[in-house]
Amino acid sequence: MNDSNSASRWLKRLLVLAALAGTAVALGAIAPGLMPSATKIKHLTHKVSRGDLSVMVTENGAVESSNNKEIKCMVKGGSTVLWVIETGTMVKPGDELVKLDQSQIEDKILQQKIVFENALANKITAESDVAVAQTSITEYLEGTFKAEKSNIEKEIFEAEQALRKSELAVQSALRLTAKGVVKDLQLEGEQFAVDSARKDLEMKRTKLESLEKYNKVKSVQELESKLRAAQAKLASYEASLSLEQARLEREKKQLENCVIRAETEGMVIFPSMAAWKDTPDITEGAVVREQQTLLMIPDFTQMQVKVGIHESKVDRLKVGMKAKVQLQELVLEGEVSEIAEVTRPAGWWTGNLVKYDTIIKLPQHPGLKPGMSAVVDIVLAEHKDVLTVPVAAIIEGSSGLFCWIQTPEGVRKRLVKVGDTNDQFSIILDGLSESDEVVLNPLAYIDEAQELAMELDQGGRKESETSKDTTKSKSP
Repeated sequence: MNDSNSASRWLKRLLVLAALAGTAVALGAIAPGLMPSATKIKHLTHKVSRGDLSVMVTENGAVESSNNKEIKCMVKGGSTVLWVIETGTMVKPGDELVKLDQSQIEDKILQQKIVFENALANKITAESDVAVAQTSITEYLEGTFKAEKSNIEKEIFEAEQALRKSELAVQSALRLTAKGVVKDLQLEGEQFAVDSARKDLEMKRTKLESLEKYNKVKSVQELESKLRAAQAKLASYEASLSLEQARLEREKKQLENCVIRAETEGMVIFPSMAAWKDTPDITEGAVVREQQTLLMIPDFTQMQVKVGIHESKVDRLKVGMKAKVQLQELVLEGEVSEIAEVTRPAGWWTGNLVKYDTIIKLPQHPGLKPGMSAVVDIVLAEHKDVLTVPVAAIIEGSSGLFCWIQTPEGVRKRLVKVGDTNDQFSIILDGLSESDEVVLNPLAYIDEAQELAMELDQGGRKESETSKDTTKSKSP
């Protein structure tokens, strides 16, 4: 949107207002020096002259900081506010700011302590089981296995002795048999005893070999399996204990979060509430959600004013434009630092006006405080030595804009070309000359002006009806 189109739209609005206003309103909108130059005629006039024209937009806003330390609710699932510090209070690190309801969290902590103690008991039992399994392995290798081995070795020794005795008995029987003292049957009995002793010795040696090669390995594997199972169970209980301990610590941290304290020094203020609300969100008894901003501590070295600029004027704004900021007892010169790309939501609380948030950066000043009311004037254009007439002297017709001038022959209509405009005056680019006497509020005195306005109104209605008919014909 260019400047001329924007000025034209605003001029049309101003012309409608001028048409509805009476002569007194028209005079009230003009400076005292613009009194009518001729008092003999019934209508009021104004002499066209050259001068400077300032075009500006004026909006109301409030002082705020561009850098705020946000105090948020960190309680999981939210909570209820029991107490909150008064806005505007100066605080230092450690001061209490907000107290939230902690009864539910205390109940959770009690329940979690029980779960934690059970997990701790399971871990202790599992540690005992691991120790027992480790001892069982040592007990077997150093005790049971050695005892069994010693017993078998003793049996082998005894079997060897028995075999030796049997062999000696056979030798003795052979000698006696040769002498005829012992019969052959007795000799066979002695030889059978040797064979029996030899087999018994072999069996004992096999038993020792089986103990060392198989029984020992099997028993150790079984005991080590029990140890690994006990260790796995212990690891599981340790993980469970760690998890329950972390949950308990989180609940304790949640309990600490119920009392919010200041981390920095400064003034505490409430966050900006919605325009349609009468009270801030943070009051005693209010339910707040997790991560909701409860309070702010603003940085007083970075102050600004946020205003809403109407959609018809926002295209004329540029970052870097100067702005006059009027406070209660203070006037500061600010600068446009940011213009929103997206409009703020319109609603009944804004009169359904579409506006864009615009930030005015302020210089540092000791008297600035968040929440102070501010009136912001942003100069959109400065025109030097231009021909101007009051807005109340211009009427829009179907074929253009018109003024009526006072001549010796009477009142005459003039087609004019209008440039930029503000709330009071418009720049005349063509159609009038300096010192011309233009009629103020011609709708109140001149029939021709009234007819032009009626033609424009009827043309607008016909256009609207045509648009509706076209829409209906297109619908299925």
